Amino acid sequence: MQDTRNLDRLGSTLIDLIGFLNSPQRDDALLREAGVSLDRALFPLLVGLSARGPLGVAELAGQVGRDHTTVSRQLAKLESLNLVNRCESGTDRRRRAVQPTSGGKKIVQAIARARRRLLTKVLADWSEADRTALADLSRRFADSLIDFARKNR
Repeated sequence: MQDTRNLDRLGSTLIDLIGFLNSPQRDDALLREAGVSLDRALFPLLVGLSARGPLGVAELAGQVGRDHTTVSRQLAKLESLNLVNRCESGTDRRRRAVQPTSGGKKIVQAIARARRRLLTKVLADWSEADRTALADLSRRFADSLIDFARKNR
């Protein structure tokens, strides 16, 4: 019989992490640290587009776990703030992709710097080897989850 204690610990840890990361207070703290004034519902879209864009509305909605109409409305707001623009998709001329503007990229850079400062504080008493292992194993786990989901659609 398989020992499931580590799987149970991982499941519990993921619940804690998701709760922490989905907290509106954490988003507000990150935006404050970045010196950015932006609706907290919009910044994950902007950051996601910067990391993986340009993307279509449906792709982005799937990545952030929101429905298509909500993401479409939020992208319209980002567009009105001149933080994203729509462009033709390289593979399908009917599909309009969205990408950050230079102003949007500046906000993403400020958020990335703020995230680094906060993580530096959180991991201050961790060794460099532990920080490296955390980053490597977290990336591997995320890639495994994405690969599993892709194969089981």
